[in-house]
Amino acid sequence: MDQSAAIAVDTSERRPLPGGLAAFLVFLASGAVLVLETVALRLVGPYLGVTLQVTSSVIGVALAAIAYGAWTGGRVADRHNPRTLLPGALVLAGIATAVTLPIVRYAGEALRGSAVSGILLLTALAVFIPAFLLSAVTPLVVKLQLGDLRNTGQVVGKLSSVGTLGAVTATLVTGFILVAALPTSVILIGLAVALGVAGLALGVYLRRADRLPLAGTSRAGALLAVVGLAGAGLSAAAPTPCDIETAYHCAAVVPDPAREGGRTLFLNSARHSFVDLDDPTYLEFAYTRWFGAVAGAVKPPGERIDAVHLGGGGFTMPRYLTATRPGTSNEVYELDGALVALDERELGVRQGPDLTTKVGDARMLLAKRPTASADLVIGDAFGHLVVPWHLATREMAADIRRVVRPDGVYAQNVIDYPPLRFIKAEVATVAAAFPHVALIAPAASLAGEQGSNFVIVASPAPLPMDQLATQIGADDDGGHATIVTGAELAAFVGDAKPLTDEYAPVDQLLANGG
Repeated sequence: MDQSAAIAVDTSERRPLPGGLAAFLVFLASGAVLVLETVALRLVGPYLGVTLQVTSSVIGVALAAIAYGAWTGGRVADRHNPRTLLPGALVLAGIATAVTLPIVRYAGEALRGSAVSGILLLTALAVFIPAFLLSAVTPLVVKLQLGDLRNTGQVVGKLSSVGTLGAVTATLVTGFILVAALPTSVILIGLAVALGVAGLALGVYLRRADRLPLAGTSRAGALLAVVGLAGAGLSAAAPTPCDIETAYHCAAVVPDPAREGGRTLFLNSARHSFVDLDDPTYLEFAYTRWFGAVAGAVKPPGERIDAVHLGGGGFTMPRYLTATRPGTSNEVYELDGALVALDERELGVRQGPDLTTKVGDARMLLAKRPTASADLVIGDAFGHLVVPWHLATREMAADIRRVVRPDGVYAQNVIDYPPLRFIKAEVATVAAAFPHVALIAPAASLAGEQGSNFVIVASPAPLPMDQLATQIGADDDGGHATIVTGAELAAFVGDAKPLTDEYAPVDQLLANGG
């Protein structure tokens, strides 16, 4: 290296970046971390579900990456010229982002449905390395900008503010726009390309400004191109669990080899609904047969009813009620509009006089329903395998009680596992709003020996227990289901307390199960 080049290198170590460029780099790096964090939930959801534990793991891993990345970036910035490190950090972050998708998809198949260790491992694969590299960018930029110690507070405060604005902007844009408009793979590859291009462009700019050769930048560009193409190829070959990605679910419809018209709807890796396109009266899952038994007790066979469904899924029960009770009015509240579109395309769902679907939160929509306007309310809304907490509280049960007619019925599907803390609390919750409550489940589940679906049945009027028991026994299909009420149900619930809007730890009550 000649003397002029050596002087340029020495001077560059102390020369700050232009203020606009420094702000852009911090804004980009901080925003990219939040894009990764938001998209990671959708990336791991098909394999782990979308539960509080998974959400907490993604947030925790991202924060750990930010902490270690910022600490490492600061240490490295004190030992090396940040101007030579910044382009490489962005390029490497782009490469790490590009290969995240195939890595998680291959690993996800092996870790599907894992416990805490598997959740932490898969979320770390989805987030940690690219977030770590991106979090090193801010201390590198800060080091360059601290040329005058009299302005330290101003420089650090400004760049910290810019980084926070980048994170906020990325969170809002990703949550409100990108996730709704683009598949996860497109978001990740687009982010990888943006980071790679930014790193290469910064490298070119800095080398020209410092009057240094561009050979290293060319090599970095070639490396990014090779790794990016490899990542894209692996992404294309990686197994994908989705037919479509909606704003809330990874959804897939799978034909049933045992029934020509059978279709299973999978949402975030869970077997969510089953419909027979040729026979809407066929109910595959035991809990749907219990729903059918409850519907049979609402009014005499064949008589129309007014039904409200909290959660659409595969629209199994609306199809069943329409087929068995012509003229029935089904109003379905489904949060996921894209799922409704998939059902209409793949499962033969048709809107009409017998079916009205309203897209939105079930609690908000139910609040607009007139008082005493439903003969039957079916609660079958889930986030993965968990009832959304705000649909499981005493206040929600009270509003359902308001909507149900004096002789109407509320039937709620719940999934729980030993020690059955959630189902006991939920029965207590429903009983706080309804005077007459019963519970349907396999006898082994009620004994705490296994997990399963449970159906809570509640009404303002006495329940026809003999009729329900007879119908459940006829439709049990070997599942040894039973129905309990009165003192037996009270003994099952024990000292469980109702859930409320102020205190509803649904995920924690389920944490020791399944």
